[in-house]
Amino acid sequence: MGLPKKPFCCIFSVFLVIVAIFKLIGPAESASGNTNLVYKGCAKQALSDPSGVYSQALSTLFGSLVSQSSKAKYYKTTTGTGQTTITGLFQCRGDLSNVECYNCVNGLPILIDKLCGTPVAARIQLLGCYMLYEVSGFPQISGMEMLYKTCSGKNAPGSGFEEKRDTAFSTLENGMTSAGINGFYTANYESVFVLGQCEGDVGSADCGECVKSAVQKAQVECGSSVSGQIFLHKCFVSFNYYPNGAPTKSSSSSSSSSSYWSPSPSSGTEQNTGKTVAIILGGAAGVGFLVICMLFARNQMKKHDDY
Repeated sequence: MGLPKKPFCCIFSVFLVIVAIFKLIGPAESASGNTNLVYKGCAKQALSDPSGVYSQALSTLFGSLVSQSSKAKYYKTTTGTGQTTITGLFQCRGDLSNVECYNCVNGLPILIDKLCGTPVAARIQLLGCYMLYEVSGFPQISGMEMLYKTCSGKNAPGSGFEEKRDTAFSTLENGMTSAGINGFYTANYESVFVLGQCEGDVGSADCGECVKSAVQKAQVECGSSVSGQIFLHKCFVSFNYYPNGAPTKSSSSSSSSSSYWSPSPSSGTEQNTGKTVAIILGGAAGVGFLVICMLFARNQMKKHDDY
């Protein structure tokens, strides 16, 4: 009479494991997309640090940046002295709250270590924020240099889209030089939503020039794509076209425009990577556990038949 309890117990355990897996996956689906990875930039030269001086300076830098992210949208600082000086900064998208900014920035130091290790310079861009650091002496690049682009694989239906997009871009360019708040501005024209932001220490005139350059690159690089993002060293622009109306913003989000500028799923796979990995690992764990239980039950039944 004791034999049937073993397989039942095992199957029930599998059920609990599967339930737990879906509980873990659930929040990933409903969580804000601010922490989705957009791109990584890792210097090829590794940081030579036999004495651990750089590691200590980098740890101090990261701690300072993270602590400031609950108070500001942009912060730049340096640690160390002389040749061991390291400069770093973070910036959050202008429509994020202080809490959202902190939640976005908080995981960046770990992500930098995971994706880049410890090179002499690194930059990680998430959907809602980015962080970078450079060791003293690292070659500087132009603020207009393009770091990354992403354009939707889906093109706008019919004609007239590019004219609408360019009008929206024109509004954005004017807004960035006149009414932009801390180098952040959003605009829309006939279902085309655009957003632009400059690095926090860039002046108004330079910001306008940077955004203008980014807009020109978006027009050339993305053509009639319904969405896209262009990241230059000192600024970025984003656009989305919703011919059937913009999606309704989640009531749980305090952001005013985050639902309008996120790239569509067809523009990249990074945003679903974490959830996909969780599903694969979770499914594999569940299947593996089930197989073990079946083998165990089979072994027990075989022993029973031998008696």
